Amino acid sequence: MIKRFIHQFASPKTYLFQVNKVYRYIFYISLIIYSFSLTWGLLFTPEDFVQGNSYRIIYLHVPASFISQSLYAIMAIASITYLIWRVKLAAYFIIAIAPIGAMTTFIALISGSIWGIPTWGTWWQWDARITSTLILFIMYLGLISLHNSFSNYEKADKLLSWLVIVGFVNIPIIKKSVDWWSTLHQSASITLTDKPSIDPSMLYPLIGCIIGFFGLIICLVILSSKYQIFKRERKKSWVKEYV
Repeated sequence: MIKRFIHQFASPKTYLFQVNKVYRYIFYISLIIYSFSLTWGLLFTPEDFVQGNSYRIIYLHVPASFISQSLYAIMAIASITYLIWRVKLAAYFIIAIAPIGAMTTFIALISGSIWGIPTWGTWWQWDARITSTLILFIMYLGLISLHNSFSNYEKADKLLSWLVIVGFVNIPIIKKSVDWWSTLHQSASITLTDKPSIDPSMLYPLIGCIIGFFGLIICLVILSSKYQIFKRERKKSWVKEYV
């Protein structure tokens, strides 16, 4: 029953039909939210007592860091779905998300380095959080290169799925690295279990930036997944309806 449900609602044709209906709404709403929140955070929030104005990079760094890890978690779920139920759309999602995950991880690393110069006095430190995030970036690049090296898509999809699942061990390491080891990187300001340690005047635009940025990344994932579908399903007659 579960298998039937997944295959019914996860076919490439059905997926394209659904995302084409909602794409523009997601894009414009997310763009408005992120633009408003970013402007709010950069121009209208108070200066931090310790870090001064340099903290404002959190409105780019935190969303990018959060989403880079979230995208890998989505890839892991897609990998499990593909290996268990052989849903080919899940395999398309893995390779569609990988370059976007690499991009967001790169943004997180660069913005973190810029933040580190005035905060730590150095742009790079082999800190547990930074190093594990760098490993995530390398993993994304490795997955992309590996998939592109195969001419047989089915073999590439299977191998990629297993590697994504194995590599998922790095996500909790990134998340808990500031708690497990002595690290320069500050602990999370927003958690599900504790009250946020950041002032509400800075917190609200940050939450807006996370939501808006996440929506824009979803739009990129939709475009990337559509490209993978057109590439892999190009011989199917129904593809002509969407091209």
